[in-house]
Amino acid sequence: MTVPHSLPVERQAFRDAMAGLAAAVNVITTDGPHGRAGFTATAVCSVTDQPPTLLVCINRTASVYESFTGNGTVCVNTLGNGQQALSNAFGGKTPQEQRFEGGCWSQGVTGAPILEGAKLSFDCKITSSTSVGTHDILVCEVLDIRQQDEADVLVYFARRYHELAGTQASA
Repeated sequence: MTVPHSLPVERQAFRDAMAGLAAAVNVITTDGPHGRAGFTATAVCSVTDQPPTLLVCINRTASVYESFTGNGTVCVNTLGNGQQALSNAFGGKTPQEQRFEGGCWSQGVTGAPILEGAKLSFDCKITSSTSVGTHDILVCEVLDIRQQDEADVLVYFARRYHELAGTQASA
């Protein structure tokens, strides 16, 4: 099958279209010899359950990039309602030390910070990465999960936060 030639999609058109894709708000954290760091991301997705694997996208120009790739670990902390300020702190220009002051943290099996009160926390080791455009796609094997079944969840849609009521996940 031949794909018809078309004009490239403009960056702003793509960004505007992506604003229509609702996604969970996550604070991605790491700790280790390359430092403690974190950032806010909606670019998180399941890959497979054999072995349990997620992907996380990170901009190679981000100030936290070297910490994540050097440590080789991530914890994906899915935020709940009322945690918008934490999302903003990890998503902005707040210094790394101050970002972690907005929550209560414990240490996961990988050493990555786990947010107490998060809807979900996936503690992972990075098993591979692929560069695409400005970002790296980190493939992350899940080593531990913490979950609050009754917790609510924070999503980002149409360039703003939306709160969803919590319900117990069914099997």
